[in-house]
Amino acid sequence: MALKFFHLPRAKRFNVPYRFYDPDKEEREERERQIREEMGIFDTPDPNKPFKPNLKGQFRQSMGRASKSAEDTRRSSQWRLIILIITLSLVFYFFFYR
Repeated sequence: MALKFFHLPRAKRFNVPYRFYDPDKEEREERERQIREEMGIFDTPDPNKPFKPNLKGQFRQSMGRASKSAEDTRRSSQWRLIILIITLSLVFYFFFYR
């Protein structure tokens, strides 16, 4: 406890990765782009066509799969409950009415 009395916490470190300009990389990418254009290979989509993300319905689809498994679980638990009730009814019947 006495050693902790003189303990001073260190400052928290903040690590920021350096960003730098690489002219060789820019030159290489420009050459690759020109070569692709000459060959007729276009990686970029048509600029006149608007960007449409592929998100529509993905949440519902994933939840649909989860709800099916939940539905199957619910159905099996209902069957277990029905079987338990029938079994207890039979035990009660045999115990008290025979």
